[in-house]
Amino acid sequence: MKLSQFKYNLPKELIAEVPAKQRDESRLLVVNRATGQIEDKIFKNVLDYFDDGDLFVFNDTKVFPARLYGTKEKTNAKIEVFLLREINESTRLWDILVDPARKIRIGNKLYFGENNELVAEVIDNTTSRGRTLRFLFDGNNEEFHNLLKKLGHTPLPDDLLRMRGLMPEDEFRYQTIYARNEGAVVAPTAGFHFSRELLKRMEIKGIDSAYVTLHSGLGNFRAIEVEDLTKHKMDSEQMEINDVNANIINTTKERGNKVCVVGTTTMKAVETSAITGNRVKVYSGWTNKFIFPHYDFAIANAMITNFHPPLSSMLMMTAAFGGYDLVMEAYKYAIEKEYKFLTYGDAMLII
Repeated sequence: MKLSQFKYNLPKELIAEVPAKQRDESRLLVVNRATGQIEDKIFKNVLDYFDDGDLFVFNDTKVFPARLYGTKEKTNAKIEVFLLREINESTRLWDILVDPARKIRIGNKLYFGENNELVAEVIDNTTSRGRTLRFLFDGNNEEFHNLLKKLGHTPLPDDLLRMRGLMPEDEFRYQTIYARNEGAVVAPTAGFHFSRELLKRMEIKGIDSAYVTLHSGLGNFRAIEVEDLTKHKMDSEQMEINDVNANIINTTKERGNKVCVVGTTTMKAVETSAITGNRVKVYSGWTNKFIFPHYDFAIANAMITNFHPPLSSMLMMTAAFGGYDLVMEAYKYAIEKEYKFLTYGDAMLII
């Protein structure tokens, strides 16, 4: 398929600036692949479509406060650093993005915190905005990571940050309630809609849960620059599926129960680990899997996802699972019915 087939007009007023007051009170658009029917629901009704023995698969990655504000040595020019990933724990090397990047050169020192509690040295250029930093810190790794958390800010997407700035509630709302394995700089937003009450109702109904970990990165927002989608390369992201959760998924498939994957990052993880016989294997490593129509899914019978930006890899995966024509029709319907889009927006269930 072609990139231009995923273009649509998203009215700015439909971009959600804040989340629903209650996580499970967001709206839910239910799309039935077999009948083509589209229904309006509330997210807490999602369990109506699942039964005892069915399974929800979640991404339990935890977002860390990856955005740092600091100054450049000598000039005291203000800079913003976005931590991408830790390259080497012992030497405290990190891949980062810096803004403005033009005058940040190899050898420069950068200072963070009111009293310059943290200092970093630029040791390499990686891309136009990308740098490798070595943090200069004398304490142990726990103390270093605690200082990063103290100085860091929630890495809300840039478009949302420009619309209304950072709010105190973003610290916990830009995170799923089941997040536990720290490493993401982009939240798995489909999971935002699950409240503790909803998870308890799942348990009471006999619906199982499995967890994978995929540390989602900024590559999800990187513009696709080729019209021919077969030529696009995704950034690599670290992921893991352990034996306990692989077994839960495989047992559910063998029983013939439904597997509902929550979010595009979770889908990427389970499809990366899929093997012959519609099973998943234990997996620990990296994935750059790019899923777009027409793709043959091995694991999921259902998918929960948010409403994604035009021309995005997340929209392409959604269209691959739901069927291009039906998903684009559902997006048109969602715009007419004024659903909220993007990070803090409403949800779609594809069955």
